[in-house]
Amino acid sequence: MPKVTETTLEINLAALKHNFEFLKSKLQNNTLFLAVVKAFAYGSDAVVVAKCLQKLEVDYFAVAYINEGVALRKAGITTPILVLHPQVSNLNLAIEHCLEPSLYTLKILQAFERVAHQRNQKNYPVHIKFNTGLNRLGFEANELDLVVEELSKTSTLKVKSVFSHLAASEDLEEKAFTLGQINLYKSLSTSFIEKLGCPVIRHLCNTSGVLNYPEAHFDMVRCGIGLYGYGNTDKEAQNFQPIATLKSVISQIHLVTKGKSVGYNRGFISPEGSKIATIPIGHADGIGRHFGHGVGIVEIGSKKAPIVGNVCMDMIMVDVSDIECNEGDEVVFFGPEFSAETSAAAANTISYELITGISQRVKREVLDV
Repeated sequence: MPKVTETTLEINLAALKHNFEFLKSKLQNNTLFLAVVKAFAYGSDAVVVAKCLQKLEVDYFAVAYINEGVALRKAGITTPILVLHPQVSNLNLAIEHCLEPSLYTLKILQAFERVAHQRNQKNYPVHIKFNTGLNRLGFEANELDLVVEELSKTSTLKVKSVFSHLAASEDLEEKAFTLGQINLYKSLSTSFIEKLGCPVIRHLCNTSGVLNYPEAHFDMVRCGIGLYGYGNTDKEAQNFQPIATLKSVISQIHLVTKGKSVGYNRGFISPEGSKIATIPIGHADGIGRHFGHGVGIVEIGSKKAPIVGNVCMDMIMVDVSDIECNEGDEVVFFGPEFSAETSAAAANTISYELITGISQRVKREVLDV
């Protein structure tokens, strides 16, 4: 791969294919696979990722919001798309673009039924979510009969799936809690399907659930972070290949004498004299201010250089006193050999936050399968 000449996020579709096939290998042949491509496909490129996975014959996609699904449809994605958190204000768009909403409260269920009825829909696919312990979204167990009653009143909607979300599937110290969630979900979904009187897809597991709780795969699994190359534990991560590599270049090198400062608010004072490289990426691109003052590290020619002083909106400065380098040399922020998990941990955060925060102004370059 030629060296980059500007800040670039490289997206490796071969790695995406590897991760997809690894996760699929953990499933029974008849278990469906839903790929979560919300948040710009975890900060990469939702259209690029979805097109690749559609070719690999993924069964479903999931996005957080309706506008994310609309963008995929406009890009030519035809695979079914579940919207995990639809908003009442734009339900019409869901129908216009054949998006399937998750219905998690009586308010959203009734609102969507009204909109679908006004648009003369019949058997429009929807997904019912129950809360089994995450306490974020979902009907409560004691609302099951109410949900069934509401659905029985209309032929406008047809339930495609019933699902829930595990809270701590990656943490084996919380195994008892997770097994409690699985058992509650199993009971709720069985009762729901019996009372509804028709077959419905059941799904519960995320990436860690797929790996740690094979007994809970049910009819479909929903995978996000694993597709993008990260597990929620070191053991999980060994099986995945990060699909994104964030790179930039050195714009300028300064020789800063002892006692001189670097950056806003004189955030770094050179202790003995320093060689400082300026790199065109900053907190507007996703490298947050918490990576400043030596917390964040970049890689230049396989050597590590700490970020010094405050992260600027469009630039960072790194200490390259012990590195032979020149203006124009390539800089790596994270990738397969220099994990985003490692960088995130140094800043007391997680890979999700780092990779999803990469601004869309950063150039994307696709490395094809």
